[in-house]
Amino acid sequence: MKNNIMSAIALFTLFAVGTLLGAELRVGIGRAIMTPDTQPVYLAGYAARTTPSTGMLHHVWAKALVFEDSPSNRVALITLDLVGVQRSLRDFVISEAGARHQIDKKNFFFNASHTHSGPTGWPCRGYETFTAAEEQMILAQNRKFVDDVVAAVDMAVTNLAPARLYSGKGSAGFAINRRRRKVAPVDHTVPVLRIEALDGKVRAVLFNYACHNTTLTGGNLLINGDYAGFAMLELEAAYPGATALFLQGCGADQNPDPRGTVELARKYGHEMADAVRGVLAGEMRPVAGSFRTDFFEARLAFDVAPLDAYYKDGQSKNKYTRNRATKVLEAYNSGTPITSLPYPVQALRIGDDWALLLLGGEVVVDFALRAKQEYPQENLVVAGYSQSGGYIPSLRVLKEGGYEGGDYSMYSAFPGHFTEDVEESVFNAIHKVMDGVGAIAGPLQKVEAH
Repeated sequence: MKNNIMSAIALFTLFAVGTLLGAELRVGIGRAIMTPDTQPVYLAGYAARTTPSTGMLHHVWAKALVFEDSPSNRVALITLDLVGVQRSLRDFVISEAGARHQIDKKNFFFNASHTHSGPTGWPCRGYETFTAAEEQMILAQNRKFVDDVVAAVDMAVTNLAPARLYSGKGSAGFAINRRRRKVAPVDHTVPVLRIEALDGKVRAVLFNYACHNTTLTGGNLLINGDYAGFAMLELEAAYPGATALFLQGCGADQNPDPRGTVELARKYGHEMADAVRGVLAGEMRPVAGSFRTDFFEARLAFDVAPLDAYYKDGQSKNKYTRNRATKVLEAYNSGTPITSLPYPVQALRIGDDWALLLLGGEVVVDFALRAKQEYPQENLVVAGYSQSGGYIPSLRVLKEGGYEGGDYSMYSAFPGHFTEDVEESVFNAIHKVMDGVGAIAGPLQKVEAH
């Protein structure tokens, strides 16, 4: 009788510990090669690069994590080795994969690594011009991207299995603030999420860093994922059978330093992989509980010039000024003038142990630093690049001006700089979604931007 009681207690203890560590959670992992079948292709990210690719250093990928805490509650987290996430790609994937796997629209989370050595997307930005034949090739290529992402989600759903999750943080120091190197803010934190099977084997590693994937500059014509791509390859070699996924942070004003060679890209990839391995080898925090998600689309207003200014710009000798004016006037004449930017903000929370905040566009580091300060009790990971949308400056950066402050608009369809409420508009949306997922506390009283 005593032995039976002891056995029952032992079984109950194992069940309780398993529940505490997240054994009731199920995670699936999927991946698909996004490298175009037909090459050469045009690479995205640099206005000065006008010739197509000449080869490949390594494949670029679509990868997916599907989390499930009940058959009716699934979350898909998708990472892409692309310069950005086109809205059309996002909506197409949600429509196809969401219906097929019963995943709610607000439960899809996308992130682009922002590699400047990946294939270009369509529609392209104002500085890119292609022949009709090239446009057709890029459109077909983009349709393949949709199929690749859906295939990655399909794969993840097919191998859903009980999993344990753990989080930790490391550091990597190669990012600098490219605006004012010695005094402007950086975020060298490397948050890590470990997904393992119940036997302890690593199934996936998700890691985050705020830095442009631009070690390789405009002269590079080889397809690759830059430092993040090299880091993922190294981690997957270190943990056979595991998938490594990179989440780009708020790195709009952050660059690797120095940069310019494949050797440096490999070096930073190795430094990043080392940081992640260090976290995985140390004590990590268990992550368990049900998932909560929220989504809100804000509107970020532009400071629009009088219409005549765009007519004058349309006659400019500068092709970028002329292209931007043409796009603005085309939108105006079609009855849909561009006066604001639709801006997605999402949050995912797992129990009280881990939270992910995803922001659209190229977000400067101020947003991540402020979010972490406003929610200090959250184990918070902040990422940008969840949807293409150009540079999103904080008020500080907007007032300072420069490329990230608004001059970027000359290379886009934006009619001008954002208005001075841009930062508060983003944070109003952040507060909404963090409230929606039940943030532990906050936001604290407004923290001044760095």
